[in-house]
Amino acid sequence: MTDQKTLSPRAWAELLLLALVWGGVFLSVRIALNEVGVLSTVAHRALWAALVLWGLVFALRLPVPRAWPVWGAFLVMGLLNNIIPFTLLNWSQLHIESGLTAILNSATAIFGVLLASLFLADERLSARKLAGVCIGFLGVATAIGLENLRNFDIRSLAQLAVLTATLSYAFAGVWARKHLAGLPPLVAAAGMLTATMLIMVPLAWHVEGPLSLALRVETLAAIGYYALVATVLAYLLYYRVLAMAGSGNLMLVTLLMPPIAILLGWAVLGEALHPRALLGFAILAFGLLILDGRLFSYLRNRV
Repeated sequence: MTDQKTLSPRAWAELLLLALVWGGVFLSVRIALNEVGVLSTVAHRALWAALVLWGLVFALRLPVPRAWPVWGAFLVMGLLNNIIPFTLLNWSQLHIESGLTAILNSATAIFGVLLASLFLADERLSARKLAGVCIGFLGVATAIGLENLRNFDIRSLAQLAVLTATLSYAFAGVWARKHLAGLPPLVAAAGMLTATMLIMVPLAWHVEGPLSLALRVETLAAIGYYALVATVLAYLLYYRVLAMAGSGNLMLVTLLMPPIAILLGWAVLGEALHPRALLGFAILAFGLLILDGRLFSYLRNRV
């Protein structure tokens, strides 16, 4: 029987760090969208992140892939993990509430576990894993506010855009496991973002005009955060966790992002921390404990 991918303590730690880094993405992108077009926000993110990553690749003298199939895999990964979801999520943020966006984005964890079980032999779906993901999703919805779910309308293009983005992220995790697993994280991230850049920079230029850095300070800071911290650093963590824990477990990061964003808003911006958020965090933590399984195995063995 194929050994199943699990989350080690190190993988959990890096997954939490990834969630912490990505927790500020929605805010930084929304700030940039006040001055920069939807396509240009994606182009900025890919361009600056790719340049930094290739600088690191060459500085560390890592081998650069030359085979065309590898670059074809980079292109597909760029479409699934960057171009489609970034564009759809950025556009949707202009039309629906951030709370509903965060809840819908958390559905990536459910799609990720289901698709991984279909396509990857070492990530089979178990009742425990499915229960943990669903309870975790309920915790996110509770923390942000269950009333946001009442605003869900399947006919809304913006809401469908978010769900399409989450499905694209889930497929990206499976694709990366199948086609990029043997590459160093730096090289995999650089190649993926290069493919994204080669498509999005010309497209944004054609539709919205050339990229400009003559922007307000807050816009430049937002671009700097989501391009360098939430892309360069995040994708290094992304590929590390993917290798350690598998694509389904990696997608759990979308359950962790909303609570971190709420806590950051409370700690940094002085936003209210509602009692429902604490209840939601507790439900989420319970779901993650079920997913991890070690505590329940320990208690079962003690009985």
